[in-house]
Parts: sequence; structure tokens; C-alpha cells
Amino acid sequence: MTSSKTPGYPEKSVLPAIAVDAEIDEEPAPDPTQLRGKRGLVYLGICLVLIGLNLRTVFSSFSAVLPEITSDAALPGWSLVVLTTVPVTLLGVFAPLAPILARRFGAERVLLGAMAVLTAGLLLRPFEVPGMGHLPALLAGTAACGAAIALCNVLLPGVVKRDFPHRLGLMGGLYTTAICASAALGAGFTYPVFTATGHWTSALWFWAVPAGVVLLLFLPLAIRQPAVKHQAVHGGVNVWRSSVAWQVTMFMVLQAMMSFSVFAWMAPILRDRGIDGGTAGLIVSVSIVLQMLGSLFAPALATRFKDQRIINMVVALMTGGGFALTIFGPTELIWVWTGLNGLGQGSLTAVALTMIMVRTRDAHTAAHLSGMMQGVGYGVGSLGTLMVGQLHQATGGFAAAGILFLVVGSLAAFFGYRAGRDRFV
Repeated sequence: MTSSKTPGYPEKSVLPAIAVDAEIDEEPAPDPTQLRGKRGLVYLGICLVLIGLNLRTVFSSFSAVLPEITSDAALPGWSLVVLTTVPVTLLGVFAPLAPILARRFGAERVLLGAMAVLTAGLLLRPFEVPGMGHLPALLAGTAACGAAIALCNVLLPGVVKRDFPHRLGLMGGLYTTAICASAALGAGFTYPVFTATGHWTSALWFWAVPAGVVLLLFLPLAIRQPAVKHQAVHGGVNVWRSSVAWQVTMFMVLQAMMSFSVFAWMAPILRDRGIDGGTAGLIVSVSIVLQMLGSLFAPALATRFKDQRIINMVVALMTGGGFALTIFGPTELIWVWTGLNGLGQGSLTAVALTMIMVRTRDAHTAAHLSGMMQGVGYGVGSLGTLMVGQLHQATGGFAAAGILFLVVGSLAAFFGYRAGRDRFV
């Protein structure tokens, strides 16, 4: 495996989401989290993994009971498009605020605040406003969740890198696996909770419980951290003027379009094809578990070579093709199509993030490229869920969405080819 290492910069074989530090431009440099011995470090590690375990349930839980919500709450068609799009859009909108808030309050306290907002948003979502129905609370709660997740997405990797410099591989694997697992849990358990309780509100409220538990666990650790104000240090490469950075970012945009569409629309697509809610949730959950396998192996394969063009194209076409076959292919092979999509999507997400490391020469440039990719990638990537929703509203089915994902997969292969060339930002 190739390894390009700079002083203070982790090897490129390390998972890129963990190697990139959103606080790298701060002065003075943030101190490690104040802990009480090795037990404190283990406690912090558990808290960070548990935070990761709550970062995707908001997406997959909603889609798991979408037909029941639509029927019971009498939601207008436009609201479904908004509810599946807004949280992803906010991932990009709030991402740039995370380092600013961390400089003012400290990363740990911002993470604590984000978990408080996430818990509140999950509690708010199912409420019924007298005379107005469920829609206002659904909109407000979903928006709060998206904003909170955006802050966690940006700050968690830096905290892991700062406090676990000699355990990046272990913590990287646990953290990224927890995020994938959160989506799988939301997809797999929401419908059974609905079946057991008889109402979709209980199924959505259920996911506030683990978020609240993590909030309470992280509270004593976060509040004891000293408040130190930091300043941003400007300088270095301007990634916004780099053609390589834009090619990598477009690759990220297109993978995000497909990734979040899986969370938002895969279960409704399966149910539209006649699969019952419990089985649909299980299929999506298994597909996301296969994403975890892809995300584990794809970066190691990609970093063996200086040129990632072939692997970028293959996983992009696997993802788009798997999604299209889920819509058009025979239902007898639905596990095959969703499995192909899962392996492809997990690999695609991982290699897109790997481009941060292999297309940059130093940690500062990698951090700025990561910020650009998250802001543009999630912001523009939310158009995937938006277009699927609009096409479904316009046509009454998902056939047009299948064609859309063939196009998106092909475009991802094109930009993956461009981003995979051996060049640097």
C-alpha cells in the first residue's frame, strides 16, 4: 500500500473522515479533551461512537413509515419532497458554522449542544399542533435534526484525531461503522416499532431515546472542558480555485445524491413494488450493512494505486445500476439488486472521501478540501432526494427516478474518472 506521509500528517491509508481536522487552522491549537486517566479516554471513545450511532436514524426512520405518515397525517405532496430534502441540504448549510462555533465554545460543548438539538428535533417531529396537524412539527423537527447532524459531521473527526492520535485506525473503523449502523437501525427497527405500537408517532419518538441517552452520557464530560477562545489562521491553498478540487467535489455531489436517496426513498420504492413494510425495512437495513463492508475495503484498495480512475468508475456504475435495477428489475432478485446497490454505495462514499487524502499534499489543504466537499456536496447533493420526490409526484411512480439514477451514476463515473487521475490540489 502506498503511503505518503508528512510531519504531523497521518498516513493516507487512514480513513479520510478521521484524518481531516476541522479545527486545524485554529490558533492556539485546541488542547486534547481533559480526561481522568485511561478510563476517561475509553469513556470519551464510547461517547463519540454512540454519537455516530445517532447521525443517520433521522433519515432512514422517516422513510420506513412514509406511507403511514402520508396517510394518517394527510400530508400534501410538496411536504414529502421538502421533508426528505431539507435535512440533507442543511448538512451543507450548517457545515461551515461548525469550526466557527468550536473556536468560540470548544468542540466538546458544540457537540453537546448539537446532541441536545438533535434530541429535541427527534422529540418534536411527531407532535400534532392543534388546528394545524403534524406538518409544522415535522418540518421544524426535521430541520433541527439536519442542523445538529451537520455540526457533528464536521467536528467529530477532528476530536477523534486530536484525542486518539495512536488509535486512529480503531476509532476510525468504530466511528464510521457506527454511522452506517445508525442508518441500518433506523431502516430495520422503525417499522417493527410501528407494528408493535400501532402508530407512526411512537415509531419516530423511539429514536429520541438513544439520542437522549448519549446526551446525558456526554454532558459531564463536555461541561468540564475549559472555555478557550481561538482565532482562525488564514493562508495556504485556495481550494475553490483548483480544477482538481472541483472534480473531487462534483464526485462527492453525485455520490451524495444517490446515498441520501437510498435513505429517503429506497423503502418507499420497495413498498411501491408490493413488498410489505417489515420486509422492505429489513432489505434496506441489509443493504446498508453491505455499505459498511464496501466502506471498509474500498479505501484500502483505492490507496494501493496512485490512480483511482478505474475503481471510481466501477463503484459509481454499481451504485447507479443497482438503484435502477431495484426499480426495474424482477422482484424475485430484489435482494441481489439492493445488495449490489449497497456494496456500490458504501464503496463509492468511501472512495469519494478518500479523494480528500490522495489528491492533497498536506493536512491543511485536506481540511479545506473536506470543508468544500461537505458544504457543496451535501448542499447540492440534496437535489437527489428532491428530484426523486418531484418525479414521483409528477408521474405517480418511480420509473423516472430509475432513469435519473442511471444518469447520475454515469455522471459520477465521469467525474470519478477525472478525480481519480494522479494529480494534486
